[in-house]
Amino acid sequence: MSRRTAARMISHVVLLAGAITMILPFLWTVSTSLKQLNEVFVFPPSFFGAKLQWVNYFSISDRFPFDLYFLNSVKITVIVVIAQLLTSSMAGFVFARLRFRSRDALFALYLATMMVPAQVTMIPNFIVMRYYDLIDTHWSLILPALVSAFGTFLLRQFFISIPESLEDAAKMDGCTPFGVYWRIFVPLSKPAMATLGVFVFMGTWNEFVAPLVYINTQNKMTLPLGLAAMQGMYSTNWPVLMAGTVICIMPLIIIFLLAQDFFIKGVTLSGLKGE
Repeated sequence: MSRRTAARMISHVVLLAGAITMILPFLWTVSTSLKQLNEVFVFPPSFFGAKLQWVNYFSISDRFPFDLYFLNSVKITVIVVIAQLLTSSMAGFVFARLRFRSRDALFALYLATMMVPAQVTMIPNFIVMRYYDLIDTHWSLILPALVSAFGTFLLRQFFISIPESLEDAAKMDGCTPFGVYWRIFVPLSKPAMATLGVFVFMGTWNEFVAPLVYINTQNKMTLPLGLAAMQGMYSTNWPVLMAGTVICIMPLIIIFLLAQDFFIKGVTLSGLKGE
């Protein structure tokens, strides 16, 4: 056996062990969601109960408005994803292609905001939202997330890798800067846009701290906050809670699978060229 073959086998074993370690909690969550409550903590543990309890998925909304939690998360996430794709792509195009004074310094200052922890801006954001009477509304979760320094950086790096000849040809045909952005750069940036969309979807869908700070009404809660509310102080119906967790995770898996090809291309290409 050659050294390269041995190294490849070892790397595959390590990756397989890591994959099993990461997927096992999810599989255990699925199995718990299909058990009866008295089968959750039995010893020795079993992966499945005596009978698959699909009723757990239908009884989630018996005590909590789980459907509203889901719709609230969908509403907020869709708005934030669309807004960040639009704002980040426009800002990335400006920093990548347009020439103006202090462009690089402004971009460096913009990137410096990524070094500020979210906990530092939480109190100022709360004061602003209270001033405009947006506490306990979904706008308090949407407005601060409309722009993203990371998204601007990611798309700017991808736009730099697009040949300038395409931009020059579009300008010769009479395209304005916005026309170049909309007709040339946006169609060519599908991998990077899909990558950013997956990242933003995951971050917004799983956000817990912001809804905990801004949302007080149960009917306006998002899924992560709603799942926390479903966990009782003295007793918890763990199979039903795990069923809600599975439903919360499934959109993430579906979005990733749908955007997988674009996601891999975007991660590979977005950082190939820089200035």
